[in-house]
Amino acid sequence: MELRVLQYFLAVVREENISRAADVLHVTQPTLSRQMAQLEEELGTQLFIRGRHLALTDAGVMLRRRAEEVVALMDKIENEFENHGELGGIISIGSGGLNASQMLPAIMAGFRKKYPKIQFQLYTNSAEYIKERLDQGLLDFGLLLEPIDVTKFDYIRMKKEEKWGLLLRAGHPLAKKETITKEDLIGEPLITTNRQSIQKELENWLGGSFSQLDIFATYNIITNVAMLVDSGVASALTIEGAVNLFGSERMVFRPLYPELSMTSVLAWKKFQPNFGAAGRFLEYLKSMQ
Repeated sequence: MELRVLQYFLAVVREENISRAADVLHVTQPTLSRQMAQLEEELGTQLFIRGRHLALTDAGVMLRRRAEEVVALMDKIENEFENHGELGGIISIGSGGLNASQMLPAIMAGFRKKYPKIQFQLYTNSAEYIKERLDQGLLDFGLLLEPIDVTKFDYIRMKKEEKWGLLLRAGHPLAKKETITKEDLIGEPLITTNRQSIQKELENWLGGSFSQLDIFATYNIITNVAMLVDSGVASALTIEGAVNLFGSERMVFRPLYPELSMTSVLAWKKFQPNFGAAGRFLEYLKSMQ
């Protein structure tokens, strides 16, 4: 299977139409139709549901994901080797809403001042997604909240701690309190992380079973649940750094008491050679510690 054919496939997926995709790719419609038919024959499965607009079968959805990964990785490889003179290229960093991410802008700006041809790509997603992209070589660095399994990665532990608390509507009775105790949480509809390792930390803080809590919903990244908190249907257990993403006067954050704090790490794939832009950025990061 050629890379070019995967790129053609992704163009057809984006345009949902063979003719429009052919125009974008500067090939004829019969040529592109034949390429897609040959791809289906090679894989031994139907990829498209053909109609006024092309839709993907389940096999097509799976191929789209894999094709996007392959094309992104090939683009990254080409990018890493194309700069032979002045250091340039793209450095990709994944993160969720963490206080430690506030340290990155100054580091990125300082590095780019030394190497003006550098560009950064920033990704916001769950810790599991970021770990998966790191492992696949599609991200250079990932900012991850501990506790997390980093056996496949090397890392630098960040100095800023992540303080846990309750994100709630400003008019909520608990908003009048300076801190939130475990007794305050009992009977309160809550939205909390779906990460088992962090649920265990919260359970330890509670001093009892996590099942004591009234869990309204769980989230992978806190941005998914701001509308629920804002509507008043539930409050969210989250870290303070994530709250800074909202900037809404209608919601407030109150820290837990006794305090519950966690650390975060900036991780990269283990045994990865210090080559190109990412390698130089890693050297710069270590010099800033």
